[in-house]
Amino acid sequence: MEYRKLLGSGLDVPVMSFGTATFGGGNEFFKAWGSTDLKEAQRLIGVCLDNGLNLFDTANVYSQGMSEEILGAAIEGKRHQVLLSTKSTFRMGEGPNKSGSTRWNIMKECEDSLRRLKTDYIDLYTMHGFDANTPVEETLRALDDLITAGKIRYIGASNFSGWHLMKSLTVSERYGWSKYVAHQAYYSLAGREFEWELMPLALDQKVSTFVWSPLAGGALSGKFRRNQPPPAGSRSSQIDFVVSAKSDALHNIVDALDEISKETGKTIPQVALNWVMNRPSVTSIVIGARNEEQLKHNFGALGWKLSAEHVAKLDKVSAVKPIYPYWHQHGDRELIPSPI
Repeated sequence: MEYRKLLGSGLDVPVMSFGTATFGGGNEFFKAWGSTDLKEAQRLIGVCLDNGLNLFDTANVYSQGMSEEILGAAIEGKRHQVLLSTKSTFRMGEGPNKSGSTRWNIMKECEDSLRRLKTDYIDLYTMHGFDANTPVEETLRALDDLITAGKIRYIGASNFSGWHLMKSLTVSERYGWSKYVAHQAYYSLAGREFEWELMPLALDQKVSTFVWSPLAGGALSGKFRRNQPPPAGSRSSQIDFVVSAKSDALHNIVDALDEISKETGKTIPQVALNWVMNRPSVTSIVIGARNEEQLKHNFGALGWKLSAEHVAKLDKVSAVKPIYPYWHQHGDRELIPSPI
């Protein structure tokens, strides 16, 4: 396992972290992702640790707390060996004040996560989305207070726009509060819009990128080809909000992955994971697995690198024409050097 610095800090984190949205299967949406129980979770975590993967990512909203509960029980006796990452912001119940990044909700949800995870501190606590109804100052002061209290170690953001993240960093600097050191964002060969603004921002401001869904919800697994729609009820059947399974552009990428797979002796998903984990600003990719076989297969993306020719081929087939103002900015390399 390769370890990289969490930018803006001295903490070492593995280039692969394990996402536990598959734990629990508490409703129909998450059942499509997986329904991992405690026994299987313990087995998967053991495999992760045996392979040097010690960072486990969850969220309060995953199966309405079940993922955190199973993860907390599964690491019992191993807390000193692992790094825990969880998130809050999205709705956790009916009624007022049950969602958002207010001081009230952050404090409540952090305590609830600590209880479910059976720990007295969280290594990385992330705002799962940007709350436009709450002052940025309120959110960041609450998070800084939790760090001062020793209940969280580092803070991160997820799914922010560029201005959301930049404003937050500026407010933290203004008041001397802890800064976001990580941004968990969607990025894959099938979705490269991250490169337009969030990647240059991450490099400039030293914010680590944690990539969620590096296989585009399974669309880059190699299982789905032209005229072969994903099975109804599967996670991949839900991916239209990420990438359309009927997209010619997607199938062109899979075709290129297939060719490179045959040339390298690696599988299609291993090639796709290797591409994204070696992109600028990427510190860790969040992988998921329903079983031990899937998990071990992901580790095949480690310990090697695609050739420059293979990278260029994937870059070309997956290129997306930028929208304004990015196409205008990218037209003058003297003013804005490309991060890639």
